[in-house]
Amino acid sequence: MEDVKLRNFHQAHWNEPIIFELSVPGRRGLIPPAPDEDIKKEAGDAKNLVPKGMFREQPPALPELDQKRVLAHYIHLAQETLGANLCNDISQGTCTMKYNPRINEELAAHPGIASLHPWQDVDTVQGILQMYYEFEEILKEISGMDKFSLHPQGGAHAVYTAASIMRAYHRDRGELDKRREIISAAFTHPCDHAAPATAGFRLIILPPSENGYPSIEAVKAAVSERTAGMFITNPEDTGIYNTEIDQFVKIVHDAGGLCFYDQANANVLLGIARAREAGFDMCHFNIHKTFGTPHGCSGPGLGALGVRDYLAKYLPFPTVEYDGEKYYLDFDRPESVGKIRQFQGPAGVLVRAYAWIRAIGQEYLKEVSEISTINHNYLQKKLQELIPEIDVPYAPGRRRLEEARYCWQKLFEATGVSTTDIMRRVGDFGLQHYWTSHHPWVVPEPMTLEPCESYGKEDLDEYAAVLKHIRDEAYSDPEVVKNAPHKCASHKLADESALDDPKRWATTWRAYVKKKGRT
Repeated sequence: MEDVKLRNFHQAHWNEPIIFELSVPGRRGLIPPAPDEDIKKEAGDAKNLVPKGMFREQPPALPELDQKRVLAHYIHLAQETLGANLCNDISQGTCTMKYNPRINEELAAHPGIASLHPWQDVDTVQGILQMYYEFEEILKEISGMDKFSLHPQGGAHAVYTAASIMRAYHRDRGELDKRREIISAAFTHPCDHAAPATAGFRLIILPPSENGYPSIEAVKAAVSERTAGMFITNPEDTGIYNTEIDQFVKIVHDAGGLCFYDQANANVLLGIARAREAGFDMCHFNIHKTFGTPHGCSGPGLGALGVRDYLAKYLPFPTVEYDGEKYYLDFDRPESVGKIRQFQGPAGVLVRAYAWIRAIGQEYLKEVSEISTINHNYLQKKLQELIPEIDVPYAPGRRRLEEARYCWQKLFEATGVSTTDIMRRVGDFGLQHYWTSHHPWVVPEPMTLEPCESYGKEDLDEYAAVLKHIRDEAYSDPEVVKNAPHKCASHKLADESALDDPKRWATTWRAYVKKKGRT
């Protein structure tokens, strides 16, 4: 990798206080003008319009700063952030974090979109309802499903909604008391285990075979008259596509169960494979990932849930419908599982995704998946050539699709450098989104990379060169890696046990002050 020059990266480090700690009593950034006398005379005393129960006993405890300090504070924080718009981040395994076109951000910020209110009369929001309706039609074509809901707030929320629909389906058939078991797989996303469990089902999680996914024999052994359904990802987080998936579905269907397809990894299947042809009854897409909108650090998100026609009556209400002249919200759905949130999924996310997919079009949507596959296979081959310690467990010699779950166990045994050490060290080179794995780790010392279509050869070469450099450091000076990062705004935690102790968390300023006062 002599032709790849590593960045001499060094990030700003401001040791920036919390904005409340910068507060100075009496300091102001903006003093709103007093209302005109004519307005006061016409409107009267505005306090009389507010119910007494809504008045605060004390003013809100907001930080008091001038404009310059506020601006400096947020610029400092921005300089201490790594992300897709700033650096080479090679996505995040299983999450399809890609470049989000700036023009779509401008569209979502348009006053006609940003100022929408979900309680507006439908006559005043025909444009956004048209986008919801047309985007659903696009998802139906991509997946083969017959009806979609754009209510779920993210992938896990869509999975829970699918589990709720599965409950309603078996309840209406008089079999819910008997059908209490859900079949899933070890490498399927954890929400496909947690959400059905939250909905009251018992999980049977099948281990991978030598192919990286459960064997047909294991599926046959797991199904019974107690089977409610199957929740599974394909390809799973190994990147291996399950070519026997239609047989899995048939086995579950023959036992009377339903099948849900988690398509959080769908970026590699667009225009190539559909849930319908594999026989699935339901599927979901992470609109806030696959379709070119920001990941959002757990929100805002939109997990679109699609179903076949025989399950459409159970979808959350209201649905967006069109009578040939007008778009409207249909609340008259007596067999619906009900509301799973107050309103439709975020309009801003929908607008970005709608614009992204309309700009790309059908032909280039397929190319998105093809480039993602090429990018991953190029990076995997490069890494295995450069770093002999990297393993790619399961199905030796078989190509992965959009990602792979690599294993650093050999390097760890030889040097004591772990995958979490490497994860922290890559930040010293201006890289971001090295990801390990869901917990628990089935693959020891895991690394999961997903270089989707946003990245070019030079990006992949740089990422591989950095990992090779860190691998060499693990042998020559392992403490440099173990104590990383050294050039980032972040640092290695002195006591990582705090991450697993809710008693030591403080997610708000009030909680911080309260807990600080006790210590």
